[in-house]
Amino acid sequence: MIDYIIVGSGLAGIAFAETLLQNNKSFIGFDDESQNSSKIAGGLYNPVILKRFSEVWNAKEQLAIADVFYKNIEKKIATQVDFKTPIYRKFFSIEEQNNWFSASDKPNLLPFLSTNLVHKVFKGIDSPFGYGEVLHSGFVDTAILINKYHGYLEQKSFLVKERFDYSQLQQSDNHIQYKDFKASHIVFAEGFGMHSNPFFKYLPLDGTKGELFIIKAPDLDLDVIVNTSVFILPLGNDLFKVGATYNWKDKTVFPTEEGKKELVERIKEILSCEFQIIQHFAGVRPTVNDRRPLLGSHPKHKNLYILNGLGTRGVMLAPAMAIDLYNYIENKIPLDKTIDINRYAHFL
Repeated sequence: MIDYIIVGSGLAGIAFAETLLQNNKSFIGFDDESQNSSKIAGGLYNPVILKRFSEVWNAKEQLAIADVFYKNIEKKIATQVDFKTPIYRKFFSIEEQNNWFSASDKPNLLPFLSTNLVHKVFKGIDSPFGYGEVLHSGFVDTAILINKYHGYLEQKSFLVKERFDYSQLQQSDNHIQYKDFKASHIVFAEGFGMHSNPFFKYLPLDGTKGELFIIKAPDLDLDVIVNTSVFILPLGNDLFKVGATYNWKDKTVFPTEEGKKELVERIKEILSCEFQIIQHFAGVRPTVNDRRPLLGSHPKHKNLYILNGLGTRGVMLAPAMAIDLYNYIENKIPLDKTIDINRYAHFL
């Protein structure tokens, strides 16, 4: 008898697994690597929605929790995954500068938006109007995080790399049985793969396809993340990650010519140097229309829980949401109504 089964081991599943380890709970995870959105994600954490100059929901709390979470992970896997890196918002006009200063006067944005304009010259980018600096930002190398953490879990025999067969899940009043495993609870953290889950597929997980590049640009001298209509993130060795597109119709994980064209056009709006596309990849983010995660227990099936819908901000959201779900299950602390799946009970 173990405490938990976790289905899915992207950012959400890893965050919940680590929360269980911190609380001395036993578990087994299942992952068939069918969902790649966590692994290919840009991995940025940014407390400000730069399009609308508004604070990300609960940004301060999420950043504080995430900081501790990734430090613990780094110790465990003996690898750096969290890179504190400024995000510079390139300005295209005086009006954009003025909008920045107006936003930085808002009390909730004061800790996150620097009031000093940055006029640093980066080789390969023309920016006559300068930049605004977002504070408390950076990125997590999600590919390294997932690969290393999976290795850690496999070494401890906490992770099984196989497809989860829902038909073999048996439920009773005080536990669930899956093949040879008996557990008190099961948490589904499957990302967009939730649509194959017979218990939770009623939930409105829309999914938003994103396409990204790795580019090589030897003439681009950049040591910060530049964010405009796309982000440009330095990886070292003249390589940069660039993204991302948003497609609400296509739910496949295959790169497209349409996405490629869009990214190339946007890169050319920012860079004044040549670049070469080294890699082009795509994934489907687990997004929800109301832009809030999906947490909670199944209305009809006892001991079945979900941790999903982290959307475009999984790096920031996952650690905090894992703790919220753990406290809900173990300590009976109610979930915030805006993230509780009870808000969609009428869909069942």
